[in-house]
Amino acid sequence: MASQSHDPVDVPIRDESIRLGQFLKLANLVETGAEAKPVIADGAVRVNGEVETRRGRQLAQGDVVTLGPLAARVATGEVEIDVPW
Repeated sequence: MASQSHDPVDVPIRDESIRLGQFLKLANLVETGAEAKPVIADGAVRVNGEVETRRGRQLAQGDVVTLGPLAARVATGEVEIDVPW
């Protein structure tokens, strides 16, 4: 039995790329930018299936970020004005 995470949720970004730390917050995978740093440093974040420990890693459209059972895909398009923070 493969432990497959749920299908990634598309999270639109404004620009062509975004830093990993910013994306974690934008995708609501962490509550604050400060919370992103230790989560990334601990090796809990994967980008396209590989552990990523660089908070400044540039993500582009199509990259999939996973944290535990949650997965978010970098997408382009209209950014929702009505964000929960």
